[in-house]
Amino acid sequence: MSNDAATALPADEPTRYSAPALEKGLDILEALVDESQGLTLNELAKKLGRTVGEIFRMAVALQQRGYVQVDAADRYALTLKLLELAHHQQPLKSLVATALPLMRELANRAKQSCHLCTHFDGRIIVAAQIDSPGLWSFGLKLGAVMGLTETASGHVLLAFRDEAERTRMLAAQIKTHGDLGMDPAQLLRRLEELRTQGYTVMPSRHTASVTNIAHPVFGVTGQVIAALTVPYIGRLEPLGSPDIEAVCEQVRDVARQLSDMMGYRGYTEA
Repeated sequence: MSNDAATALPADEPTRYSAPALEKGLDILEALVDESQGLTLNELAKKLGRTVGEIFRMAVALQQRGYVQVDAADRYALTLKLLELAHHQQPLKSLVATALPLMRELANRAKQSCHLCTHFDGRIIVAAQIDSPGLWSFGLKLGAVMGLTETASGHVLLAFRDEAERTRMLAAQIKTHGDLGMDPAQLLRRLEELRTQGYTVMPSRHTASVTNIAHPVFGVTGQVIAALTVPYIGRLEPLGSPDIEAVCEQVRDVARQLSDMMGYRGYTEA
């Protein structure tokens, strides 16, 4: 087969080169993305509209290759192998490697956990995470996946994209989750306010008493490439811990420093 034939598949022959087994495997991986507690084979088959017999061999193969794991209750869940593979992709690998030392410094100064999120197919994924240095901490798991509109990180990633890209991202969110997750007019107002302010501080939609502080990280092209976020928890006995205004400034400074290191010149030229 010529290179041209390989790259220009005829539109009227979409099934000629189909790979049913591969498609089943990909369906399984995609079905497990939003299932933090995992699914049994019966639940997985029901979600996919298939029988257990149709997916059993592929599920076992994915387990053997390390993409899924099975717990004592026979529930299948994703491992971090997909994230590990993604980290070998040079742009993300470079971003995470550059960000981690800065994030450790931020966590130590703020006495809070922090995480770095990127966008993929209508979702955000936690690409890097650092725990608070204290005896206890609150933070998202590395590799956690969430909807774009339900988090401060997602709002940052949406706000600083151009209109065409933002439309594509929201269309992918609807395809994945079934809806936007909030009123469209309210979302657009919030994104406009975020662009004007340059960052967002908003209560968590998932956890009481957590306020998410998120700033954009820009790349060499001027596009936002990640969101740096601190899920801020106020202390009853602060003991020298910085307040939320101080932490917001710290997150801003680190996000700008990381942007500079990723080749963005918008701050240095301002």
